[in-house]
Amino acid sequence: MKDMDVAFFLVGDTHYLADKTAPEKLDTASQEVTSRLVEQLNKLPGTPIPPSAGGGRVEEPRGLIHAGDLIDSGDKNNGAYPVMQRTEWAAFSADYSLTHKDGKLRFPVYEVYGNHDSPSGDGLVVQKIIERNRKRLGINLSPNGLHYSWDWGQVHCVNLGIVVGSVPEVTRKRRYNPLESLAFLKADLEKRVGKSGRPVVLTHHVDVGRYATPPDPDAPPSNKEWDACDVRGYYEVIKGYNTVAILYGHTHVRNIFPWDGTTAKATLGLPVFNVDNGAHFAFDTQAMLYFHLKNDTMTVREWATTDRWKTAAWTPQVWKFPLEPKKP
Repeated sequence: MKDMDVAFFLVGDTHYLADKTAPEKLDTASQEVTSRLVEQLNKLPGTPIPPSAGGGRVEEPRGLIHAGDLIDSGDKNNGAYPVMQRTEWAAFSADYSLTHKDGKLRFPVYEVYGNHDSPSGDGLVVQKIIERNRKRLGINLSPNGLHYSWDWGQVHCVNLGIVVGSVPEVTRKRRYNPLESLAFLKADLEKRVGKSGRPVVLTHHVDVGRYATPPDPDAPPSNKEWDACDVRGYYEVIKGYNTVAILYGHTHVRNIFPWDGTTAKATLGLPVFNVDNGAHFAFDTQAMLYFHLKNDTMTVREWATTDRWKTAAWTPQVWKFPLEPKKP
């Protein structure tokens, strides 16, 4: 698309962890890996990209999207965990600010919550995201204050929480409460994208691949993380738009593939980007993704480490996708 030039970073699963024996303090291993990731991100813009990863240089990002599991203890209760949650959130928010002026990361941050943050949808992290959303500039906010969208030039971005749902015709209990994210998405795209054909970028925490099973509206409640009817309803809403990127984390692996609404290996479909864990205390290997949407092409690369961000390098691979407007 003419005159498009939008770059951004994607991270997920930072899992800030407090020390259970001293819950007012961050766990040492978590402190080290999370801090190093921020340092790596801050120094990337302007640096060269090797030919093995497509060449060029890293452009200044419009911001960073975080695909959830900001902290580690939000899914646990009692004992030291409430204090740990407050410690973990304080560390996350000190690093990942709303703007480049009030945190260690020098880019604006747009986060969703994951299952380790607030699986029931009413925990500390959800409350804090709602508070942050009241202060965000230039966003379109859901009625409950949790989901939001914004524009980076011609690119329309929507953040949708842990999973996307619920379809109104299916009333069974969900394992994770979608908190009306599907209704917000549908209304937002109709109003703010319509038939324009401009690119749409969507972010939620849980992966579509495992849960895009045949939907059964009459099935009893299950323990699956994402209701199959909600997954199908999500796809039906977005398939008619120029959805250029579906972003999520959760699985702790990088996986890039086309999605046609089913679990089958599709050859054509909406581009899906499952980002690896970004700063998990339990792993030496971490990664993030760098997106650059310029004119008629979206280029995606991975910046990764095998030693907890002491060092890092570009994965010797590049992914390119066309950005032609989708005809209504």
